[in-house]
Amino acid sequence: MQDAAPQTVHLSDYTPPNWLVRDVHLTFRLDPTRTRVLSRITFAPNPDAAARDFALDGENMTLISARIDGTPVKPDVTPHGLTCAVSDGAFVWEAEVEINPSANTALEGLYMSSGMYCTQCEAEGFRKITYYPDRPDVMAVFDVRIEGGEPVMLSNGNPVAAGDGFAEWHDPWPKPAYLFALVAGRLVNHPGSFTTMSGREVELNIWVRPGDEGKCAFGMQALKDSMRWDEEVYGREYDLDLFNIVAVDDFNMGAMENKGLNIFNSSAVLASPETSTDANFERIEAIIAHEYFHNWTGNRITCRDWFQLCLKEGLTVFRDAEFTADMRSAPVKRIEDVIALRARQFREDNGPLAHPVRPESFVEINNFYTATVYEKGAEVIGMLKTLVGDEAWAKALTLYFKRHDGQACTIEDWLKVFEDVTGRDLAQFKRWYTDAGTPRLSVTDDFRDGTYTLHFKQQTPPTPGQDDKPPRVIPIKVGLLGQNGGEVQKTVTLEMTEAEQSFDFAGLAAHPIPSILREFSAPVILERATNDAERAFLLAHDTDPFNKWESGRALARSGLLAMIEGGTAPDPAYLEAVQTMARDADLDPAFRALALGLPSQDDLAQAVADGGGTPDPQAIYDALETLKDARAEAMEDTARQLYAQYQVDAPYRPDAGQSGARALANAALAMISRRDGGAAAQAQYDAAGNMTQQLGALGCLVQAGAGDLALGLFYDQWQDDRLVIDKWFGLQVSLAAPQDTADVAARLTQHPDFTMKNPNRFRAVLGALAGSPAGFHHASGKGYALLADWLIKLDPLNPQTTARMCSAFETWRRYDAERQALIRAQLERIASQPGLSRDTAEMVGRILKT
Repeated sequence: MQDAAPQTVHLSDYTPPNWLVRDVHLTFRLDPTRTRVLSRITFAPNPDAAARDFALDGENMTLISARIDGTPVKPDVTPHGLTCAVSDGAFVWEAEVEINPSANTALEGLYMSSGMYCTQCEAEGFRKITYYPDRPDVMAVFDVRIEGGEPVMLSNGNPVAAGDGFAEWHDPWPKPAYLFALVAGRLVNHPGSFTTMSGREVELNIWVRPGDEGKCAFGMQALKDSMRWDEEVYGREYDLDLFNIVAVDDFNMGAMENKGLNIFNSSAVLASPETSTDANFERIEAIIAHEYFHNWTGNRITCRDWFQLCLKEGLTVFRDAEFTADMRSAPVKRIEDVIALRARQFREDNGPLAHPVRPESFVEINNFYTATVYEKGAEVIGMLKTLVGDEAWAKALTLYFKRHDGQACTIEDWLKVFEDVTGRDLAQFKRWYTDAGTPRLSVTDDFRDGTYTLHFKQQTPPTPGQDDKPPRVIPIKVGLLGQNGGEVQKTVTLEMTEAEQSFDFAGLAAHPIPSILREFSAPVILERATNDAERAFLLAHDTDPFNKWESGRALARSGLLAMIEGGTAPDPAYLEAVQTMARDADLDPAFRALALGLPSQDDLAQAVADGGGTPDPQAIYDALETLKDARAEAMEDTARQLYAQYQVDAPYRPDAGQSGARALANAALAMISRRDGGAAAQAQYDAAGNMTQQLGALGCLVQAGAGDLALGLFYDQWQDDRLVIDKWFGLQVSLAAPQDTADVAARLTQHPDFTMKNPNRFRAVLGALAGSPAGFHHASGKGYALLADWLIKLDPLNPQTTARMCSAFETWRRYDAERQALIRAQLERIASQPGLSRDTAEMVGRILKT
């Protein structure tokens, strides 16, 4: 049942653990419904703790027996743990518990997935396996014995023994319980090996269900590339004899970095040209790198408490972005990251779920695995590197690894390393960690007597619990262009520290055109009065790829807002500029494909709200469709030329070159399909040799109203491939007309292949509904009601996925009174459910709060 009064945890209340753990011995006697877990744990008093009370966390288990130094004891057991009287010195705690993996639909702790035993312990899942001080600052060496009839039985570290019905593992590196992992089942491995920079041979394996062996080669290569890159760029060598990855069908997240045994959502590791798109390949490469990089930034150095989550996640997201930039196209990667940041994190910062990169309090830590912690956390890391420079960055990271290896650390520990290396005072920079909200950076300029001046003002709007926001340190990369398009000032980094600040550029012959916030050097909203002529000029001439793309986006956005607010026709200046850009053969095809993208419906809705208006989701959708039609007409010949030019005839490779060409060809096909009723798309669908071409063509056919036959054929072809069918579900919902979106989603929830117990499938349908603004926010309210219906059904089974999907309602206050009333009614309906989980109750409460 729901907690009567869920307890809020505050960063300010942190105290060291009363007891430290020297070593942990676990024995698992596997059974689908009655697994026995035997623990033997050596505890020692913590000299830094003020108390000696002994309490262990534990949920959803039956205590069979407990002993201290061999003597049976009877602890006081509650639904959330136990307490017991102990002596003042070190002692050995032994306990036997029983758990039911088959009944664990929350996918936390030990659970079953397609007949396989697997675990997920971050953040607080280990307490559902056995009684333990389940906090990240308690680190210990683990020995594990697994007993059962499963052919493959894996855990952390290195294997030390195996025989008929058992396997034993030893992890020599102290770790917190959230990094514990166990997998057992009928699995086959895709093997590999890696020679480290010191000459050690490391055995590599990707473990999958039988039948998926052919989808592992790309993931294995990505793992090897990640290991080599971390050695070459950060000097970090892998530290075990073995590295295992396991693909799991039922998983709440993308993947988990458990020491030596990474557990992956199948969608984040399995890939083949026939079943995976170019975007899937890039995502897999990035996630494998991310989880591997955690070996040092997260495992060897971990978090003192969960408020420091950004310490490991922000740094590791930044590192995986660097990796992808080196492996593929750095400018394209930067643009993709900013698109994602604005779509998810800026929206979060602008609503009731806003919180600092390092939160001050939480009720349920699972609700803070957010874009703010991850993506904005990475942006903060990037700003720090920009401010200190590459050389100081490298020295600071070397010192960080040396000073804190084997420790559970804080943001203060992280910043102190940089202060010690550079001599800088980072107290003001720390506000990026402690203050919520996205700063607004307004800019004006003037030119006088050969000196050009940029005047900046920064202001961060109030967020829940934080009204006053002092100025932050903002690195602003700026370049200046002359009237002929040439650079008169190469990129420099301005360091803004005041609420208002001006910067001069002397010795100029004429008023330049500024290129501000190059490379998106800070996660801020730039506000500057400009015009379409300047935007078109920068789209044509800016040497910074990000600002070139940004100028085209701003040009499209300006015209769309005029269409939304005034019913005007599409802007001819945009149509001309975007056609010129698309024809520029000197530009990377992947860049051109991105530049052909348009601002999202959500982005435009927020722009209308920021301008003091009330967004109309249908009007926004109609404006986008009108502009797409106008662009398809204006660029018909260009689109056909691009489509013919960027066909890839060579054998499929998911590299940057081929992926960029296919992206541009599919963008051209989308325009062609608006003119030919889907004829070219049907031809591509029929001839497609890979999923990128097949799914791209299918989307164009559906968009053109000619997709019914192809949808049926696609299902018949791929009905036995669960990850491809996820695509089939999601595409139908996301491309439905707004008036039909909820109806299509509702129909698909009745499909025999739909199951709410699998997070990927649930997100494919209900997540696609929530991600289609015009359909989700249809005036009838049927989208709101359908999502609420399913969240109410899912919450008793999987609170994590339910709570995270509640964020679909977070922007409700920017809409009209009728929609607000409809959403409020659904939120209150969810909140009133008996036995509502703590996860969902907290999220709904935060969204409803003004």
